[in-house]
Amino acid sequence: MVSIPKNFSFSTQTPHSGYHWDGSDRRFFEGWYYRVTLDTGDTFAFMYSIEDPIGGKPHSGGAAQILGPDDRYLWRTYPDVKRFWASPTQLALGHWGQTDLDTPANWLSPDEFDRHIQQGYQATATWNQGIILDPGNNGVCRWQYEIQPIYGWGDRGRIQQSTAGWLSSLQIFEPGWQILMAHGLATGWIDWHGKRYEFTKAPAYSEKNWGGAFPQRWFWLNCNSFDDEPDLALTAGGGRRGVLWWMESVAMVGLHYRGKFYEFVPWNSEVTWNIQPWGCWQMQARNADYEVVLTGTTDLPGTPLRAPTQNGLVFCCKDTMRGQVSLQLYSWRGGKKLILEAKSSVCGLEIGGSPWDSTWQK
Repeated sequence: MVSIPKNFSFSTQTPHSGYHWDGSDRRFFEGWYYRVTLDTGDTFAFMYSIEDPIGGKPHSGGAAQILGPDDRYLWRTYPDVKRFWASPTQLALGHWGQTDLDTPANWLSPDEFDRHIQQGYQATATWNQGIILDPGNNGVCRWQYEIQPIYGWGDRGRIQQSTAGWLSSLQIFEPGWQILMAHGLATGWIDWHGKRYEFTKAPAYSEKNWGGAFPQRWFWLNCNSFDDEPDLALTAGGGRRGVLWWMESVAMVGLHYRGKFYEFVPWNSEVTWNIQPWGCWQMQARNADYEVVLTGTTDLPGTPLRAPTQNGLVFCCKDTMRGQVSLQLYSWRGGKKLILEAKSSVCGLEIGGSPWDSTWQK
């Protein structure tokens, strides 16, 4: 049984926070993403994944990846699926890569984790801790920070929403996608290649995806550290994914701003996009009341990252955490009126899958 720390909070828990594997031997993966953005402009993105957790399959196993300052990359695989654990009812997971413990994998107190886990991680809605050693490039990262959730996925103080709507509770969309925490505040430290970063109330974010199939291609924008707008969080993305026996291209934009959730999704808005193979992400979405316009750009080359595919965890996407983004939000109530304009230089930008030999427009 998974034991959760006493300070675990359900106040902003979203649907799909729990682990989705049903115990079957069908092709399955689940992945989690945690991000923290420091006031220096440095960003750390932690990516955890498990594939075919029943074990004994060609791609069974887990991994942890980190995209650190200057988009530098560190990763490690954990092939023993029996050392992975996750809660089916709430956001809580971990994987012990190397340990002196013989007991089944489970939540440990932070001090116990430090004493007994030589490689691995554990994370909840309010905590993220781990250590990665990559002998291939002499890389090492240790981290330990507490998270105070501010926004889940929905209006503050109200029931939180599924990112893909109520149908995401059924095995119709592959893969599923859920923003777990659109915005929070992280306090703790990260030791990156011997340099220690300490931070207090730094913007934090988390999301997840899961399923047995994989999108053909996708794009993503994320930022919750805007200039002069501390109470603003953006997540937007789109992809070509499976729906039962056909494929569809869909996209969405979600904004949390001053306690209110602005949702632009296919069932309530018209969403269009123009995404270059790399360098420029443009989106526009409008519903009956509001309109949002986004532009993300970068001159940086981006860093290749691994993602689950039918052939296991392979390099199939590219990211930067230092993208430029501009955002305009308009109200259409009583005529078009600008209600928000914001920008940032620490936007996460990603493309993934294939083909990306030309601009993707809709």
